[in-house]
Amino acid sequence: MKSNLSTLLAQAGNRKDPKTGAISVPIYQTASFGHTGLGQSTGFDYSRTSNPTRLVLEETLAAADGGVKGFAFASGLAAIDAVLHLFHSGDRLIVTEDLYGGTFRLFEQVFRPLGLDALYVDTSNLQAVQKALQSPGIKGIFIETPTNPLLKIADIRTISSWARAQNILTIVDNTFFTPVFQKPLELGADIAVYSATKFLAGHNDVVAGAVVVRTAELGERIGFFQNAIGSILGPQDSWLVIRGLKTLPLRLQKQQENALQVATWLASHPHVKLVRFPGLPHHPGRDILDREQIGFGSMISFEIDAASRVAGILSGVKVFLFAESLGGVESLITYPAVQTHADMDPATRDRLGINDRLLRLSVGIEDVNDLIHDLEAVL
Repeated sequence: MKSNLSTLLAQAGNRKDPKTGAISVPIYQTASFGHTGLGQSTGFDYSRTSNPTRLVLEETLAAADGGVKGFAFASGLAAIDAVLHLFHSGDRLIVTEDLYGGTFRLFEQVFRPLGLDALYVDTSNLQAVQKALQSPGIKGIFIETPTNPLLKIADIRTISSWARAQNILTIVDNTFFTPVFQKPLELGADIAVYSATKFLAGHNDVVAGAVVVRTAELGERIGFFQNAIGSILGPQDSWLVIRGLKTLPLRLQKQQENALQVATWLASHPHVKLVRFPGLPHHPGRDILDREQIGFGSMISFEIDAASRVAGILSGVKVFLFAESLGGVESLITYPAVQTHADMDPATRDRLGINDRLLRLSVGIEDVNDLIHDLEAVL
């Protein structure tokens, strides 16, 4: 029987230990596995290649996204690193221009010196994407949607159809929406990547990454790189992500409800000049979300009227925590220009809108009145 997503996630790892009937999948904290004889294997040999706890997580991730194969990595950047190994020196990728600073650093400081060229484009602009697809040597397109921290929305269905017509791989960073709100593979993408540290795990207690692929061929190639490079997720951390997945739909629904109220309140505040939240009626790309029946998430970015207010806001909040990362049950506030996007040069940040007045909120599951009162006190 095919289960709905909430049922699939709530029962992730159940019935995996018939010997004891454990409801929670055991943590197989072992590096190696014994063999009963020459040429005989239990299906597990060495935990870098596969581990029963990690396998449960990977199978759950694949099922949640509608993919053929899932892979769990030591971090979101490790997951992206494995995907970028699909390409070769001289290849070019179209890349979302206002993406997470760590991904930008990976493209610019690790893969560009190796000959992989990133062509940065506003992927929320279909005309810009279509033009970039005519550039020579394009082998892939890497889309972050919504973008971090400007929350721009890309039309995955249209872009991936164009890319497939030219035999170009479409990769979507789906960290902000997760399979609960958006399934890139069902929209035509070839690969979905995640920082599982964020919403998938959801408790700010584990660093992890994930890749889900559409075809068996891609699964074989990513599986090879995962094993060969060895940037795998350990069994304890795999269990923590499984634990987080069980409440993912519930958490996201509450976080989204809170975020809509916080964003609506911010939009009316005299010291707030601009609010970016996909759930607001006039947010660019809202029509795409409505058409594809995609949720809005719980990330907000907003600009205040003066950069001089930033330090007081960050030191004054009592409910929000001034910290990097996002997606956990606790609400966080971040200053992208000096935290998540410090590796971008100032001119590029300013051009994109990641300026010294921009703050980013990851809205958690607390009482929304406490969150609004906290912001009211510092604004």
